[in-house]
Amino acid sequence: MLRVRLSFLAVTLIACSIFYRIGFIQMVDGDRWRQLSEDINLQYRPVKATRGNIYGTDGSLLATSLPFYRVAIDPSIDKSPYWKASVDSLSQNLANFYKDRSANAYKRMILDARNQEKKYLILNRRQINYQEKMIMSQWPIFKKGRMGGGVIFEKIDKRYRPFKNLAGRTVGFLNEDQYGAGLEYSFNEYLQGRNGEALFQKIVGGSWKPLHDADDIKPTDGFDIVTTLDVNIQDVAESVLLRQLINKDAAFGSVIVMEVATGHIKAIANLEKNKNSYGYGEYYNYAVGEQGLTEPGSTFKLLSMMALLEEGKINLNDSIDTGNGSYKFYDRYMRDAKHGGYGMLSIRDVFEKSSNVGISKLVDEHFGHQPQRFIDYIEKAKLDKPLGFQLKGEGIPYFKHPDDKNWYGTTLPWMSIGYELKITPLQTLAFYNAIANGGTMVKPMIVQQISRGNTIEERFKTEILVKNIASTKTIRQLQDLLQGVVEKGTARNISTDTYAIAGKTGTAQKLINGKYTQKYYTSFAGYFPADQPKYSAIVVIDSPNGFNAYGGDISAPVFKEIADKIYAQDMSIQRKETEKSEFQRVNNDEFPYIRAGKAEELQMICNSMGISNHYAGNETWVQSRVSNKSIQWVGNAVEKPVVPDVTGMTLRDAIYILENKGFRVEFSGSGRVSSQSLSKGTSYKNEQIIKLSLS
Repeated sequence: MLRVRLSFLAVTLIACSIFYRIGFIQMVDGDRWRQLSEDINLQYRPVKATRGNIYGTDGSLLATSLPFYRVAIDPSIDKSPYWKASVDSLSQNLANFYKDRSANAYKRMILDARNQEKKYLILNRRQINYQEKMIMSQWPIFKKGRMGGGVIFEKIDKRYRPFKNLAGRTVGFLNEDQYGAGLEYSFNEYLQGRNGEALFQKIVGGSWKPLHDADDIKPTDGFDIVTTLDVNIQDVAESVLLRQLINKDAAFGSVIVMEVATGHIKAIANLEKNKNSYGYGEYYNYAVGEQGLTEPGSTFKLLSMMALLEEGKINLNDSIDTGNGSYKFYDRYMRDAKHGGYGMLSIRDVFEKSSNVGISKLVDEHFGHQPQRFIDYIEKAKLDKPLGFQLKGEGIPYFKHPDDKNWYGTTLPWMSIGYELKITPLQTLAFYNAIANGGTMVKPMIVQQISRGNTIEERFKTEILVKNIASTKTIRQLQDLLQGVVEKGTARNISTDTYAIAGKTGTAQKLINGKYTQKYYTSFAGYFPADQPKYSAIVVIDSPNGFNAYGGDISAPVFKEIADKIYAQDMSIQRKETEKSEFQRVNNDEFPYIRAGKAEELQMICNSMGISNHYAGNETWVQSRVSNKSIQWVGNAVEKPVVPDVTGMTLRDAIYILENKGFRVEFSGSGRVSSQSLSKGTSYKNEQIIKLSLS
């Protein structure tokens, strides 16, 4: 009985210890063992979706995900004699392709894995593209596929930009920590798609081998983003800006080009000097972001003029004494750029010559007793708040208010000329665009739709922020002032006879460590063609070196070169200009369809038809004008070493002139030349293509 009792007690103790151990493992040490089980067994892991594409407005591919593959094999699947007979050929193909080891080394690696009954062997960690995958799929053993030959092509998506660094910061990036910038970051919710889930097995080395399972969830690919960016305009903006930055050894520069009526951003360029090596690159979006907030300088004078004109207390032909270019407000002196000052000026001249003294005196006189009224105009123009732009990270503007502790008697005069406030170039452009758009302020936009295939998920329409930022009369006066700046003011160096430009120069001293320095922030904001605006743009160049570091000398020429190239590319602008000029010089009720051609031939035609015509020049080629019901022939100097004007000519005459000058002519339509792809009066190269549109 004693032995029985001892045996029973021993069994009871063992049983209790077993139950105790089970409980301990389950309750106390369970997490560790469960984790260990997951590590050595199967696990469902996410399968990344293919990221959506980013397109330009014309369908140009700005960013896409290209499939790359890592090649692995399960050497245990194929048990047939074919496998043994083909492994030598497969090994030789691998050696020839990767060139990192011999055919014998590959064969030994595969046979060792087969003998060890390994289910997964990475043959080479180098990633291959789709075309290479298709070639490999025809190799011995591999051509039997996943289930027959054991080949495993693990797909890995990589982001690829066909245009390389074009619009680099605008297109942006997204890293593994979900931090990024630009479109990739701002629209990641749409681009990333929805990940799937598949069964994987962890193998030696920490790699995971995918297993096919009926419960796998397929990933859903991301949506595509269709932007408003024009690749050609973007390329022009970046190249012209880069050349000026290098020429002036500037710190950074930005360009924005926008379509007036829609607010569609056609180009955003941001180039900054590389601090570690020579050259410039896109490292930050100064056109939109927080670091782009700065005192704009004289481009802000347009807002001051709007406020003054809306008050109805000034006339553009009124005069104001700007003295010797220096005027004291309390304890500070306001100074003009011109040494010795401008003296007595009309208000029109004050703006066109960009007199700091004139603008600040006018604003102080009419708003000094009630500065909040001036701030009200800023708020009406939506300059005091972010625009709600589609890219994340938009800068928040800074303006003082009369009830702020740091509002001084000098604040309003300095604010009137673009100091003691901060806005981004995008906000400045939105305001100038509103003037070009007849007073209607539209929200700038860079994405017009989100789609997948032919299915549109979301379409973004032009949004009106303010229907009328000022009266029609004021808007017309402001448009006249902006055109005057280019024709006879601080930007007269960019005036052109081909089309009209309207805009305003800006030069602001940079505030560094609380003190204004001799470094400048130069800018030019405007639109073109001035009489029928289609595009608005702003150019800012920070800290240029050399003499004449003013907006008119630094930024305005960049604006003009960009505008010239856009004008040359955009046939719709030229067609409007041609129609306008023809309307001005032709009355179809009074004389027949005669536009341009050879003087001798046109005179003969008119004389035979009894049409009064006069020509006092000696040019061989002429264009028509109407004067007192008769035709006046105006010389067309096609011999000059620039692009000639062949609009209005017959195709025969146009080809004769252009080919003799070394052009290669392409044309479409029938009739007379209605527009040409290269602007008249611009330089050209031999064998350059010129496209003619006939109607």
